Amino acid sequence: MKKVILINSISDEIRIAITEDGKLAEFFLDTPDKERNVGDIYLGKIGKVIPGIRAAFIDLGFEQDAFLHFSDIGSTLSEYSAIIGDDSDIEEDDEDEEEEQTNQHNEKSNSRNPNLERGQDIIVQITKEPVGKKGFRVTSKVSIPGRYLVLIPFEKKIGLSRKIYNPKEKKRLRNIVKSKLPKGFGIIIRTVAAGQDESLIIDDLNDLLQKWNSIQTKLKTLKSPSILHEDVSTTSSVIRDLLKEDISKVIVDSKKVYKDIKTYLELTSPETTKKLEIYNGVQPLFDVYDIERQIEESMERKVWLKNGGYIIIEPTEAMTVVDVNSGKYARHRDQEINSLNTNLESAKEIVRQIRLRDIGGIIVIDFIDLYDERNRRRLYEDIKREFRNDRAKSTILPVSEFGLVEITRQRIRQNIIQTISDVCPMCKGSGHVNSRSTFLNKIERWIQRYKGGSHGIRLTLKVNPYVKSFLTSGFYSKINELRFRYFLFIILEEDEELALNDFKFFSGRSEVDITAEFET
Repeated sequence: MKKVILINSISDEIRIAITEDGKLAEFFLDTPDKERNVGDIYLGKIGKVIPGIRAAFIDLGFEQDAFLHFSDIGSTLSEYSAIIGDDSDIEEDDEDEEEEQTNQHNEKSNSRNPNLERGQDIIVQITKEPVGKKGFRVTSKVSIPGRYLVLIPFEKKIGLSRKIYNPKEKKRLRNIVKSKLPKGFGIIIRTVAAGQDESLIIDDLNDLLQKWNSIQTKLKTLKSPSILHEDVSTTSSVIRDLLKEDISKVIVDSKKVYKDIKTYLELTSPETTKKLEIYNGVQPLFDVYDIERQIEESMERKVWLKNGGYIIIEPTEAMTVVDVNSGKYARHRDQEINSLNTNLESAKEIVRQIRLRDIGGIIVIDFIDLYDERNRRRLYEDIKREFRNDRAKSTILPVSEFGLVEITRQRIRQNIIQTISDVCPMCKGSGHVNSRSTFLNKIERWIQRYKGGSHGIRLTLKVNPYVKSFLTSGFYSKINELRFRYFLFIILEEDEELALNDFKFFSGRSEVDITAEFET
């Protein structure tokens, strides 16, 4: 499989596309208004501790408090998967096994009954971006990723990526790290460290230790909530974490970004600079590689398949539902074969769309019914095989009797739709707005409840500019009709921030928002 990283830069926006055999597989956006927070380390303040849900809420200075589950207070190396991605499949050092088991037992006990109190300061690291109304998810066990190593303060373990297979190379890398690692620190040796010169690995270790020393210095002066360490930008993290042997080349259309990446690679992994290319073509880079069309496609709910079938992707608050439809496909007389072929093609595209859109949480796929158990098994194996290229962890259940496949996938950052779009200000993301008559009746019902008591006759009504135009149009306007019918003096004002379905009433004298008082 041929993998290419394409980097497009316009003004302050940097877009990164990773293609596999010419098809867009992953997409990242780096803009000032869409900051990447995963990996950032904060000195937070505990706001609430709720034993009933085994969690605490941490004030980091954002609008919503971060969520710290008690299970994220443990200290097994597997917990660092959100920060280090591909290298999360870790083989731990087998030395001091008895001591390690004792420590793990104590840590599990502590995670069941953590000593957390409201108002207490705590060092945490962001592991997941906010999704919907949910805030950041954090862990109290911090790690600092480098190019070849991941430093884990407060640990005494050495982990090594299982993707390094050579026993001699494993031993060499462990010896390099052990000779220079200070006491009281743990380390994870990343996949890309295999075959690298000792000096590069030691330089990476020293850089990580310097970053930790900087964090300790800030701790002495800063008050919570404060940021202690800001992880690298999206562009730098992609180069740091994803530029491996399977990447054939990195193409950049900005001279500045090209120089920055080249400088970084010359310091960390000089042998990879030969993969870096500058693009000087006339046509936009993403147009040449057909990336723009594929990004637009990832925003659509319907995705067409080559055989004429299609899939529908519907995100909801609780899960994402995917429906598979055969469309006009009927190549064979046997319906079972047609269904199997459509399902197999859609499985490949669905997994690609899940990775591209970065859909996390619960995913339910409704495939076309298959009656042969062997065909259902084949479909299940194909789905598992497609997920092997996915960096996020996932669990896949076999095809059910109803043709459903249930998947849970690790969610770390916002999906592509949340990243490159905002919620529609007109419908607030629902896709629907009230009809004019329904909206007018809604206002009138509010007025009827308002008139049910002894209230003043002066009101200010704020609505969207489009709604104001509707209410004031005509010789005998709708707003005048309401004024005369209910003997009210209503001042009509427009508010661009209100959706088409929303309105606000204010008391004439006090100018206090009284909308909620008379809603159902």
